[in-house]
Amino acid sequence: MDKIVIEGGRPLEGEIRISGAKNSALPIIAATLLCPGTHIIHNVPELRDIRTMLKLMETLGVSWERREANTLVINSDAVTEFEASYDLVKTMRASVLVLGPLLSRLGRARVSLPGGCAIGARPIDFHMQGFQKLGAQLELEQGYVDARVSGKLRGGTIYFDIPSVTATENILMAAVLAEGATIIKNAAREPEIANLIDMLTRMGAKIEGRNRDKLTIHGVKSLEPCETVVIPDRIETGTYLVAVGAAGGDVTLTNCRPAHLPSMFEKLRNCGLFLEEGKDSIRVIRSGPLKNVDVKTMPYPGFPTDLQAQLMTLMTLTDGLSVIHENIFENRFMHVAELKRMGADIMVDGGRAIVKGHGKLNGAPVMATDLRASASLVIAGLAAMGTTEISRVYHLDRGYDDLVGKLSGVGAKIRREKE
Repeated sequence: MDKIVIEGGRPLEGEIRISGAKNSALPIIAATLLCPGTHIIHNVPELRDIRTMLKLMETLGVSWERREANTLVINSDAVTEFEASYDLVKTMRASVLVLGPLLSRLGRARVSLPGGCAIGARPIDFHMQGFQKLGAQLELEQGYVDARVSGKLRGGTIYFDIPSVTATENILMAAVLAEGATIIKNAAREPEIANLIDMLTRMGAKIEGRNRDKLTIHGVKSLEPCETVVIPDRIETGTYLVAVGAAGGDVTLTNCRPAHLPSMFEKLRNCGLFLEEGKDSIRVIRSGPLKNVDVKTMPYPGFPTDLQAQLMTLMTLTDGLSVIHENIFENRFMHVAELKRMGADIMVDGGRAIVKGHGKLNGAPVMATDLRASASLVIAGLAAMGTTEISRVYHLDRGYDDLVGKLSGVGAKIRREKE
């Protein structure tokens, strides 16, 4: 097992290229199940979650190859299997995204209940209720969701009590080949969903309401394979912005979409960072003291839950009091105990964390507990005085493409080694 060792206190300077979005690439890969043929996907990051999804796709009959560094060529002619086993699904929640396309194409899908980071329950009730509204029969047995439909799925109206990204994506993929129209109300509006809609549209789907909370899908008889591009990763972008805020310096992020992080930019500017936005780049400078801000995580376009841990680390470096409300996942403060080991003063009260900034952190041995918590500890290590050793960094491999290399390239003293 690997660990990351960081010698902190070094400002960052230079340029970092942002990779493709994991949370866009995964549903886009799943969508290739919808029709036979050869699909080409550009800007796919090299991540453990991507490799897991491709292994799962292989078990369903898909073949694939990487061309150049970030292009996937996927052939889905031979899809005949409808079961996604526990051995693969247990490691990554996004595996549940094969449910919709398999049910739509084959009329049957049997998928193990998903796993992933232990940040909350994240049930798939919304997925199941949506499939039932489309005419599917579902059973839960021995940890598997078994979905069947006689003939084709039929359009229906689906309402989500809470916007759910993966449920919106799953129902979208199921509905594009259903008979009639499907309406999804209170749909999630994340940019990753718009990216999926763009791909499905290229395949021949008819979808209205892109970027809105009401989606109307007019079912078509068939789809065709297409070529598509994964959008840049807004969470990776936000993570590196916070890293510069914590360590200090002047860094330009390229191949990114500033428009995808409106609430994050507002908070970082209020913290005292200078942000200069280009069409596909962001320059971030921190030259003075940090200011404290309060945060509430919300569905898009609100502040992303996937950036909460990183911003909390930044707040420990201020000289004020910050209150952070986590409204999405109930177990997303597991990084707090590790930050305390580095000198942070944080009190957790239910879904609220109160951070008393002291302007500094100290290096210490810490342990990563989930993907974004791992990133927050790397940021803490960059800012801390002394050496920080982070164990269980395999979590980082799920969502950050070459994090150590990218940070080394802008002056961080960071290395990865065997424990």
